[in-house]
Amino acid sequence: MLSKRIIICLDVREGKTTKGIKFQGNIDIGDPVAMAREYYEQGVDELVFYDITASSDKRGILIDVVTEVAKNIFIPFSVGGGIRTLDDMHNVLDAGAEKISVNSAAVMNPDIINQGAKIFGSQCIVLGMDAKRVQKNKSIASGYEVWINGGRTPMGIDALEWAQRAQNLGAGEICLNSIDADGTSDGYELTLTSLISGAVSIPVIASGGAGKPEHLKDVFVKSNADAALIASMVHYQLYTVSEIKSYLAGEGVPVRDFI
Repeated sequence: MLSKRIIICLDVREGKTTKGIKFQGNIDIGDPVAMAREYYEQGVDELVFYDITASSDKRGILIDVVTEVAKNIFIPFSVGGGIRTLDDMHNVLDAGAEKISVNSAAVMNPDIINQGAKIFGSQCIVLGMDAKRVQKNKSIASGYEVWINGGRTPMGIDALEWAQRAQNLGAGEICLNSIDADGTSDGYELTLTSLISGAVSIPVIASGGAGKPEHLKDVFVKSNADAALIASMVHYQLYTVSEIKSYLAGEGVPVRDFI
């Protein structure tokens, strides 16, 4: 088993890190630049920055905040939210990010994945996918539907089919967020994660629901995720990155170096 990555997510709204449950009821919890620096010093493997209202507000990403975060960390850094064009991608990379996450814009214009992969390389293009459990039907045979605009808009697209299509278009990684599990701290959506990770050959990041280190072990061992995204469990200082990695290593899950 390859070493598993621990990734911390900074959802940002109006320049502040925010946290909600199932994409609702968000409250501001801190400064993203200071938090990014703290997590970097704790030994997190990667950081993800999402401007969570850029798409729904139909505006560009908060590039100044991206620049400041990039100045304070020296680990892979992925940025998403409001990225609609190749120029947007270029601006994010120029601001210091290593990866670009496309979500709503990719659903509306799938060719942006292909264009971005050709110009910047597949390793830079992450498909962000927000999926929700629904009744199975002819259009959504897997029982998981893709939603966009920060979980506000259902698209009638099957999550499994979209993941496979994105891979074929050139996405180098999928960040798979369960809307049902998001912010609940009850554990990852293992069925959804297993479904997607078993259907594609590119890395899958499990997102939504982590509340304790045991949840990360479950998603790594039972769903074969390549990485796990966490937020609440570190934002609220329930665990440090080192404590999480120490637990996983003790359980036989290979992790990268930790303090």
